[in-house]
Amino acid sequence: LATENEDVRSLRELLIIGLKGIAAYADHAAVLGLEKDEIYDFLMEALASTTKDLSVDEMIALVLKAGEVAVTTMATLDEANTSAYGNPEITEVNIGVGSNPGILISGHDLKDMEELLKQTEGTGVDVYTHGEMLPANSYPAFKKYDHFVGNYGGSWWHQNKEFESFNGPILMTTNCIIPMKKNNTYQDRIFTTGMTGFPGVKHIANRPRGGSKDFSEIVELAKKCSPPEEIETGKIVAGFAHNQVLALADKIVDAVKSGAIKRFVVMAGCDGRQKSRSYFTEVAETLPKDAVILTAGCAKYRYNKLDLGDIGGIPRILDAGQCNDSYSLAVIALKLKEVFELDDINDLPISYDIAWYEQKAVAVLLALLHLGVKGIRLGPTLPAFLSPTVVKVLVENFDIKPIGEVQADVDAMMAAA
Repeated sequence: LATENEDVRSLRELLIIGLKGIAAYADHAAVLGLEKDEIYDFLMEALASTTKDLSVDEMIALVLKAGEVAVTTMATLDEANTSAYGNPEITEVNIGVGSNPGILISGHDLKDMEELLKQTEGTGVDVYTHGEMLPANSYPAFKKYDHFVGNYGGSWWHQNKEFESFNGPILMTTNCIIPMKKNNTYQDRIFTTGMTGFPGVKHIANRPRGGSKDFSEIVELAKKCSPPEEIETGKIVAGFAHNQVLALADKIVDAVKSGAIKRFVVMAGCDGRQKSRSYFTEVAETLPKDAVILTAGCAKYRYNKLDLGDIGGIPRILDAGQCNDSYSLAVIALKLKEVFELDDINDLPISYDIAWYEQKAVAVLLALLHLGVKGIRLGPTLPAFLSPTVVKVLVENFDIKPIGEVQADVDAMMAAA
């Protein structure tokens, strides 16, 4: 706010928030042993640029370069995850509960997931995912654990209620922890680890070099807890990352060519507690039956439990995974562009209706801009740190627009507008 020129301030904010998202993804990859100097080099270059008197054009160029590096970083994390745990597979994920006590793991860190599953094996304690950890259910390496029961609850902002009813310990591996309410009783059974911390909450130390984190305290506590309270039953389908979707490419292409699929709508991004985010649920319900939703990130919880059916065996919601798996959606789009022999990614029958909330979603947005995607709808509001001039640049060059009324947006997306 000390920067007087609002356009310079706006571009610096956009760049810095995007860098935070890139740094988060780079850290997840580094935990799995995969790092790239070009990512770190750009982070330093971009941060240094915020101390210099650059022109608006130079700053816009850096913002777009951040999008390029965001793609590189998400590709690096994708490689790290799939090299360690295999390519996600189509999976029916249980959303009910078992009869054993359990541990609930939330966040994004798959290494923590692996070590927790190993340390709970044979203990009589089950493991459940929550929030952004849901996609762990689709990785082959984790399916061998019989005590990995499924997913409990929804996105991050429901945790005050869902952590209470879970009854057992909760392990937070990344940034989605929120303050407890006065009537919450789970402070003595919630733990943080890695980059996450919270006042009064016990923190699990980092793993020693070549070793594992020690989750024994959490496991022993779980043994003394009651089983989770059932809050829902049934299954949801996940595991539609790029490798799995491309394996179905012929079927998808045939469905598009025959007219069975008229439009894909990318509805990736973040969820939040604002009532206005019900827009994304309503869009999913309003889209015609020949439209398929491509999703990643916790925005999926606005519609992933709706019964939207399928198109010739292709589910109408294809969930690629965590927010960083928006990379998969880009890979899918680029492959379809190649298959249909198109010159421009914007000629594909794909519309973008993105829910943003924090730094990772900004990194994903910049990645899409780098790939040349235009016509993105962004909501529930445009970022407040964007000055009118910067908004004008984004509108004129990329046709970015705020979300509007549900039926009007659905009609426009189906008409490729």
